[in-house]
Amino acid sequence: MKKSLINRLKKIKERMIELETELSNPEITSNREKLLKLSKERSEIYPVVETFDEFSSVSEDILVAEDWLSDPELKQEAQKELDELKTKLCLIEEKLQSLLLPKDPNDTKNVIVEIRAGTGGDESALFAADLYRMYIRYAERKDWTSEILSSNESDLGGFKEIVIRLAGDSVYSLLKFESGGHRVQRVPATETQGRIHTSACTVAVLPEAEESSQILLPPDELRVDVFRASGAGGQHVNKTESAVRITHIPTGTVAECQDGRSQHKNREQAMKVLIARVQDKETQIQQEKIAHERKSLIGSGDRSERVRTYNFPQGRVTDHRINLTSYKLEQILDGFLDDFSNNLIAEHQANLLAEINN
Repeated sequence: MKKSLINRLKKIKERMIELETELSNPEITSNREKLLKLSKERSEIYPVVETFDEFSSVSEDILVAEDWLSDPELKQEAQKELDELKTKLCLIEEKLQSLLLPKDPNDTKNVIVEIRAGTGGDESALFAADLYRMYIRYAERKDWTSEILSSNESDLGGFKEIVIRLAGDSVYSLLKFESGGHRVQRVPATETQGRIHTSACTVAVLPEAEESSQILLPPDELRVDVFRASGAGGQHVNKTESAVRITHIPTGTVAECQDGRSQHKNREQAMKVLIARVQDKETQIQQEKIAHERKSLIGSGDRSERVRTYNFPQGRVTDHRINLTSYKLEQILDGFLDDFSNNLIAEHQANLLAEINN
């Protein structure tokens, strides 16, 4: 292991000792806020310190075993033990590196998924519906709950746009790499000449904002418009102004909802989407500032970036960020996304590890 990493681990252990001293201080234990903050920090670094202690212990055992090699009577046994210890040390080192990976604070959050039809007209809207079903099936396989926040249907049964909420365990960590351009190649149902068309949709996966985040959007920064809801092709749905559009004036961010039966419900749903979009916009700005310093191997995160192609004639799906191709198109569209999500996460972690080791 590199000396720089060992020095970093030593500093983490020193911090653990400091924390244990502070947590035994009556002034800290009587202050609930400080106690919770320091206890949380201790719980976060404890696995690192525990594993580093194990690393140090095995490293010392290796030195002892190497000394035994000079004794002819112990050499064979010492070599066997040395090989086992080195294998064990490698596994501990991998675990330590994994523990040192930067944690994404959003990984445990629920998400808001926005799917928008792009180039390709009606075929793009139909593909948006395919993507919607794919994520719903994936959510079902993960025992997540799903909810449509807003939708705009096309004449042929697709979606010009659909926004859904998925809730459960580690939703954002598994879906965050779905953001980007999704392209489909197939013969549309409306194509009479049998020609293959290429259409595209964009997907945005936003971490759901905490309830307390609503204070970030003061009422005087919001403009709320109500209007009559309409269905596919502009068909009239009801005669009351139940649809709601909310605009965050400082950023120009807009969210609307007309799927609910009441104005109150639509306003609540639109606010959820608006808060997530505003926070996501702030995150995108921050990421752009550091993009020139570090660019992920799995893509820039640009929502316009082409991330995946679904080729129906060949029955294949290709993720362009990690050059992974699967010939299980039907299964993937039925929600079997683990091959892609697991490989994307692994590539991301490998990228982070490379940065740690530089």
